[in-house]
Amino acid sequence: MANKIALVTGGGTGIGQASALALAKEDFTLVLSGRNEDSLRQSAKKIESLGRKALVIPTDISDFSSVTALFKKIEDAFGRLDLLFNNAGTGAPAVAFDELKYEHWQHVVAVNLTGSFLCAQQAFKMMKAQTPQGGRIINNGSISATSPRPNSAPYTATKHAITGLTKSMSLDGREHNIICSQIDIGNALTEMTAPMAAGVPQANGDILAEPTMDVQDVARAIVFIANLPLESNVQFMTIMASKMPLIGRG
Repeated sequence: MANKIALVTGGGTGIGQASALALAKEDFTLVLSGRNEDSLRQSAKKIESLGRKALVIPTDISDFSSVTALFKKIEDAFGRLDLLFNNAGTGAPAVAFDELKYEHWQHVVAVNLTGSFLCAQQAFKMMKAQTPQGGRIINNGSISATSPRPNSAPYTATKHAITGLTKSMSLDGREHNIICSQIDIGNALTEMTAPMAAGVPQANGDILAEPTMDVQDVARAIVFIANLPLESNVQFMTIMASKMPLIGRG
């Protein structure tokens, strides 16, 4: 996999940072995008300490012009893209459905769905035109793509939509050797999920602590998919804390 170029959106923290570091150890050259330049540069320093290259490009993935500028910089720097991990995402305050503010809904849709589409579309264009043709796109779905949490309509709706986007991309990419998949992650321990240890709302109204898993396990899953030849694919993968309340009645 030497000299392959990987873009990780939301690469400054959490799953994005862990996955970028894991890919760097597999000899990928990394492009890191996100809105927080300081966090991206911290990730880049960790990658460079491994003897690998990392290009930091601050980006608002919900903005068309920002995304097109991101991919123009990738093309200028490397001339190709082999892997996109469509990882960046956000959520809304966990409030009752009828109390959800329009601007919160709009923001989550803009980042999680439109942002993933914009990045995937630009990656398609580059992968379709490059020689050799093709590449791999991994969309970050969620356990919420199939099983929502209470008061999570914007996040859940966008993650359901990511599944539809992944299927459409997989079909449309076939003739161009562009391979698309989705990873649904449950309770990886990051700053975002740390409150689970204190308890989160359950479907029956209880507040319960939930088990979490090491974020490095997610990173290893990303590396596994990324290292497959383009003749093979993991279409959908669920990786989750083994004892989280998802299967059965929980």
